[in-house]
Amino acid sequence: MILVYPAPDHLVAVVNGQPLRVDLSLDALFTAEDPAALLAAHCATAKPAPLPAPLRAPLQSQEVWAAGVTYFRSMTARKEESKDTGGGTFYDRVYHAERPELFFKATPHRVAAPGTPVRIRADSKWNVPEPELTLAINSRGKIFGYTIGNDMSSRDIEGENPLYLPQAKVYDRSAALGPALLVTTEPLPPTTEIAIEIRRDGAAVFTGATTISQIKRTFVSLAEFLFRDNTFPQGCYLMTGTGVVPPDSFTLRSGDEVRITIAPIGTLTNSVA
Repeated sequence: MILVYPAPDHLVAVVNGQPLRVDLSLDALFTAEDPAALLAAHCATAKPAPLPAPLRAPLQSQEVWAAGVTYFRSMTARKEESKDTGGGTFYDRVYHAERPELFFKATPHRVAAPGTPVRIRADSKWNVPEPELTLAINSRGKIFGYTIGNDMSSRDIEGENPLYLPQAKVYDRSAALGPALLVTTEPLPPTTEIAIEIRRDGAAVFTGATTISQIKRTFVSLAEFLFRDNTFPQGCYLMTGTGVVPPDSFTLRSGDEVRITIAPIGTLTNSVA
């Protein structure tokens, strides 16, 4: 496992606790036939280097996509928010269908870096973060790594009508990625935990956790559906859905701090603008 942090003109790869300068771009990594092998080859001759400061989101030209209703908890939350508008059965059908829900989430300029603010929509009154393990997929459709994603969501807009999903999900700084890209040849174990803490005025106002064993679909299947009749010349990221949803009485406020932790990757921390 190698943690990768982008710097302005190179990458910093952490191998056995040692940060190394790697003269590659993220685009080169995402377009390689075997990204892990390419990275390992460069690390073999790399020299020590400091970690970048401040940290950047681990993407260059990659689109960010997302999968929905992949956890049972996500399905029940979507049904609850849309029960008064007739959309509840849609989510039950998606959860049990062969075809997953996949949607576009963000271009690079809409993605918040670690330590920078995410946003809530000005025309929404019910907003939540969604902590998600996020797949790094190369241009050939191969999963080669993982990062942490925050899929910011306006639940009242999506609940008003499922066709409003793009407005509920896609806007400036509606996503955050980081703090690093974990490149590995081994899949993460099912016991891998995704944990979230939301802090307000210095105190935790919501905490929750799940494991990736609770996801209904395989990551390989999600990637295969995403790449059906679709090309990603610079590769892409795919958020894999959330299994942790705050109660219906909760909404984010400006000044809140969202911390999402996946142990092999680290903690992604963002304030709310």
